[in-house]
This record gives sequence, C-alpha cells and structure tokens, in this order.
Amino acid sequence: MKPLVIKDIMTHPVEIIFMDDTVEFIRDLFESNHYHHLIVKGDSGECAGVISDRDLLKNISPFLGKPGERSADLSCLKRRAHQIMTRQLVAVREHTSLRAAVRVMLDHRISCLPVVDANKHCIGIVTMRDVVRWAVSALEQDHNQDQDFQSAA
Repeated sequence: MKPLVIKDIMTHPVEIIFMDDTVEFIRDLFESNHYHHLIVKGDSGECAGVISDRDLLKNISPFLGKPGERSADLSCLKRRAHQIMTRQLVAVREHTSLRAAVRVMLDHRISCLPVVDANKHCIGIVTMRDVVRWAVSALEQDHNQDQDFQSAA
C-alpha cells in the first residue's frame, strides 16, 4: 500500500483573495461560503499568506451591527487582507506525505497548510478538518471490513 500524500485529501480549487481585499469582503466570503481559511495571493501570484476565521474575528469589532456600534467599529471593515493575514506562511507540496503534513500542523500549532507548486502558487489546501474527514472514512472502512469478515466466519 502506497503512503497517503496530501494530493489525495487536499481541497481544490481554493478560494483566493488579494492583498488589498477589504475585511468587509473577507467577512462576507467567510459567512456566505462557511470557509475557515482563505489564501492571500501576492503581487507575483504566489501564496503570500493565510487568513483564518480566527484571524478575522480578532480584527472585527464585537459591536458591529449592535445598538452600541460606533464609527470606529465600522472602520475595521475597511482594513485590508495584508493587514490581518498570517505572513509566516507554512506550506507543503502535493506529494508531501500526510503523516509529515500533520506533524507540521501539530508542531506549528496551525490548522491548515496551503499546498503550493514549485512557483509557490496555491494549488490546494489541507486542513485539520480534511485530516479528520479522511480518518473517519478510514475508520468506517475498517469497521465495515471487520463486519464483513465476521459475517463470513
């Protein structure tokens, strides 16, 4: 059995945003598509950063849409992706083993890894959710094989 690689479980295509997209636009993307991570594309087309739903929450006023909302609360929506993104990008290639990628996520305490090509263009993303989804599927498959074996015995 060949080792599982990132290409086997990554999500693609990936929603890409640009450095100057507003926090308001980013918030709307997260809300309308139920995303947890967005990839930020740099000026040369390379993967320049990641914005997680947690990054977004840290940069949005909790008073937005509330009776106590102030103009300062609204101004946070005008900030740009490059102002809130994680720049210390940790990424993998599509042929990285799943084991190695999960180790990277655990060691760096991150919940996603952009999957990049040789030019650092994003071709996919793998998240802890993808890993858990794969693990559950593998466990269910093992369970079904066990039941088939017991039925045959």
